Amino acid sequence: MSAAGRSLIGALLVMLALAASVSASGLAPNELGRLMILEYHKIDYPEERWTRTPENFRRDLETLYARGYRLVNLSAVLDGRINLPAGTTPVVLTFDDSSPGQFRYLVQNGTPVIDPKSGVGVLEAFITERPDFGRAGTFYVLPGASKPNRLFDQPEHEGRKLRFLVEQGYEVGNHTLWHANLGKYPESTVRDQIAEAQVWIQRHVPNYKPRSIALPHGVYPKDVTWALAGSAKGSAYKHDAILMVAGGAAPSPFARTFDSVRLPRIQAVERDLGYWLSYFEKNPGERYVSDGDAATITVPAAWRDRLRKDLPKNVRIIER
Repeated sequence: MSAAGRSLIGALLVMLALAASVSASGLAPNELGRLMILEYHKIDYPEERWTRTPENFRRDLETLYARGYRLVNLSAVLDGRINLPAGTTPVVLTFDDSSPGQFRYLVQNGTPVIDPKSGVGVLEAFITERPDFGRAGTFYVLPGASKPNRLFDQPEHEGRKLRFLVEQGYEVGNHTLWHANLGKYPESTVRDQIAEAQVWIQRHVPNYKPRSIALPHGVYPKDVTWALAGSAKGSAYKHDAILMVAGGAAPSPFARTFDSVRLPRIQAVERDLGYWLSYFEKNPGERYVSDGDAATITVPAAWRDRLRKDLPKNVRIIER
């Protein structure tokens, strides 16, 4: 077969794949659409400004799944390797502060088991029921904080918990040692707060280096580079992303507007999460929708100029 013939067949296969993704989800692929990075804090009772009950957290997962969202880790977004079925949309879960309700063990007959009412318990149960939802999430822990936020407030199990998260494919992020307001302190203190937090994590998960930091109180240090890379007391750290506490939906990692140093999040409370779910239902053309192939980036033809200029050379751009 000639090169022209192979090219024609390839184009037809792409068109068929795109048509299939539209028919399966009702949404055309658009990998320049925006995506949600959700920000949870307490998973506990009662429902409050910074607290989501286990039942409402479960409802969030059910709603996301039913509307075609699938879990990816933040690293997948940073690397631009979002490998999801055609017609689905990536969503990133983040959990700040390592509060007890996020991850709790109960001891039954002398054996620690995950509390089904804790955040990890709810998430693991849902993933068992819906394995195609994915298993992903980033936990921004406070290893040096006072009770109750010091590594989920079960000292006897803190190592077990961190190892479980990493072994199951979740990510652990830096949130400073004790939730320090980085805008208040000089460079030495900022670096100590970040490096020491990593040292604590590595006590339980040797050589693990968080790729991202979530800013306590949403406050940047006087010089952003202090949070991105550096060292203190012999421990070096390097972050590929800095997460804010608000800002709405994030740009696609393939978009010119994507800024890993200022990644916005959506606070996972009734009002904010409800707003963005409704927004994307009303404006489906604004939503990131996978084309089912991590080696291609499918975009509306009219949006071609929104693509980043520094995309990998081996990635193929498909216009629709």
